Amino acid sequence: MSKYFKEIEYNMNEDFLALLDEAREFAGIPFVINSAYRSIEHNERVGGKPSSSHLKGLAVDIRANDSTTRGVVLDALRGVGFTRIGIGKTFIHVDMDYDKDQNVTWLY
Repeated sequence: MSKYFKEIEYNMNEDFLALLDEAREFAGIPFVINSAYRSIEHNERVGGKPSSSHLKGLAVDIRANDSTTRGVVLDALRGVGFTRIGIGKTFIHVDMDYDKDQNVTWLY
């Protein structure tokens, strides 16, 4: 059970949520979740990749509209051990998908 993310618990991986809770605690600021688990249909509607980690309940997109928020969120995610992070202009994607390359950061 998640301390901070009860609204997204459905179909999310428990280990992923536990680490996300740690990152939220580390950051000391709210994480507004734009996207979490996605069904295949929803993923197609939003233009997600067929191999999206959102389909496995192993990914979220966190709103980050400014550089200060991006910095705090990135520090927290890395600080607790996340190694797969994507940076967009208005969000940060983080996942814990061990079927994919680790220790990577990419831009959208």
